[in-house]
Amino acid sequence: MLTASIYCNKCGAQNAAGVQFCSQCGAPFAPSPVTIPTTNQVPVGSYSSPAYASAPTRMVQYGGFWIRFLAFIIDLIVVQIIVFPVSLIFMTLAGITGAMGGADRNVLFGGVWMMAFTIRAIFGGAANWIYEAALESSARQATLGKMALGLKVTDLYANRISFARATGRHFAKYLSGFIFMIGYIMVGFTERKQALHDIIAGTLVIRT
Repeated sequence: MLTASIYCNKCGAQNAAGVQFCSQCGAPFAPSPVTIPTTNQVPVGSYSSPAYASAPTRMVQYGGFWIRFLAFIIDLIVVQIIVFPVSLIFMTLAGITGAMGGADRNVLFGGVWMMAFTIRAIFGGAANWIYEAALESSARQATLGKMALGLKVTDLYANRISFARATGRHFAKYLSGFIFMIGYIMVGFTERKQALHDIIAGTLVIRT
C-alpha cells in the first residue's frame, strides 16, 4: 500500500506526510498554505464591483417607471429645443423658394409641411440618438433629464457603458414602443426595474 511522503528541504530525508518535524535532522516543515477562493461576480443589488471596491457595500436603488418617465419628458423638451428651430428654418427656406418659383399656394403649403415633417423626423431621430448615446456613455452616465432626477445608466455590474451599447439600448427602445409600449411598462414589473431595451442591452437605470 502506497503512502504519501514528503522530503525535508534541509537534509533531503523522506518523511511521512503530515509530520511537523524531520525524523532525521529535526527541521520543522512549513504548514501548507490555505487557498481562499475569490470571485469577480457582483452580488445582486450591491456596489461590490471593481468600480466601487473602496466603497462600503450597499443596496442598489433602481429607477422606477414614473421617475424615468419624467426624465424622458425633460429629455424630450431638451431635444425639441434643438430640433424645432432647425425644422422651422428649413420650412421657411422651402416656402420662400417655392413662392419665388411661382408655385400654387395650396401645393406649396402641402409641400412645405411635408418637407418640414420629413426633415424634422430625420434630424430629430439623429439628434435624439446622439444625445442619448453620447451622454449615457459619458462620465456622467446620464442624459440631462436623468441627471436632474439623480439617475444614471450602467451595465449589470454598475459600470459605465460604451457608446456602442448605449446606441444599441437607444434603438432597442423602438421595439419597446412597437409592442404597444409593453417594453416600457415592464419597468414596473421586473425585479430590477428593467425595460425591454434594458434587458436587450444588458443595462440598469439606478438612483445615485
